[in-house]
Amino acid sequence: MSEYQYYEFQAIDRPLSRADQAALRDLSTRARITATSFVNEYNWGDFRGDPLKLMRQWFDLHLYFANWGSRHLMIRLPADLVDRRLLDHIGDAIDGISAEPAGDRIILNIERDIDGGGFPGDDEDDGSGWLAALAPLRAELLAGDNRLFYLLWLMAVEEEGIEPDEPEPLPGIGPMTGALEAFVDFFGIDPDLAEAAAERRALDPVPANAAEAVIAALDSSERNRLLLRVFDGDPLVAAELRAKVRADLPRTPDATPRTAADLLARAEEIRVERAEKEAKRKAEQRRREQERAERERRARLDALIRRGESVWQEIETEIERRNANGYDLAAEMLADMEVIANERGKTVEFTRRLADIRTRHERKKQFLMRIEGLG
Repeated sequence: MSEYQYYEFQAIDRPLSRADQAALRDLSTRARITATSFVNEYNWGDFRGDPLKLMRQWFDLHLYFANWGSRHLMIRLPADLVDRRLLDHIGDAIDGISAEPAGDRIILNIERDIDGGGFPGDDEDDGSGWLAALAPLRAELLAGDNRLFYLLWLMAVEEEGIEPDEPEPLPGIGPMTGALEAFVDFFGIDPDLAEAAAERRALDPVPANAAEAVIAALDSSERNRLLLRVFDGDPLVAAELRAKVRADLPRTPDATPRTAADLLARAEEIRVERAEKEAKRKAEQRRREQERAERERRARLDALIRRGESVWQEIETEIERRNANGYDLAAEMLADMEVIANERGKTVEFTRRLADIRTRHERKKQFLMRIEGLG
């Protein structure tokens, strides 16, 4: 397997200037560079730039894919919109998850490497398309949806970095968005474990009038500050307001939090249930195929019965073709004629006619081998 690496960066909050693009071009003459993206692939060699430095200076998202089992994702976020307590706890529990400083931002850095074979499908995957599927995670985090952190916690559970009796960080993650599902796929999280977590909802629906109430409660100085930021083109104002609306929602009483051990046990139950469903599906499929084969066999036998004595001449014709296809067809018809003879009480007559055929064609060894089990 040849080595392959894929790098992709996206700028969301601020497009790249021509000077920015020129600086990036100095790092790679082959990269595809636009005002919002940088993409490069390597079948040999490596990228000369430092992804973390590029994220600090220009980009909001970065994805790295290598076909030997290495996958990275970076997300740049406003520092004050991130639950650092939860993120730091997860980072302490598992290698490969960290929060890197970047001025008034932080860069959520997620890495997962699988030794000895890599991720399933690595040989067919070229890395393209993944970042487009994962990009909405940033908007979800900015809006106060922290379910990505729950998935990071599940990664730590898989790596045995979380104690079995530790409660889940959120009430659940269901129903998952497409971006969350893509994250599960990209980083190879056990889908049954994710399904177990998604059996409970994480977030209460936001009422249509919730934003109006929150904005009305802001004092005039806060509203003016937000309006000035909107006037200046700050792309994060809407995200901050959505996060504030969600944070101010009254929470319904949660069920008893599930522990890591509870979720692992439920994931095993889901695996067993899925295997049982699959076994039933395959059994039903086999039953239908057998019924179809029996109908086809019965139709074939009935057609032979209607053709009467002419079938024996057809058998002789196929034998005289002296090729494999003719021998196969003759043997199949003889096998069907034996079934018909048994059904109609004419076994003795069939045995006699079969013996005559063997005698007449005793030199056709390939044909005789095909009818050894008859009679």
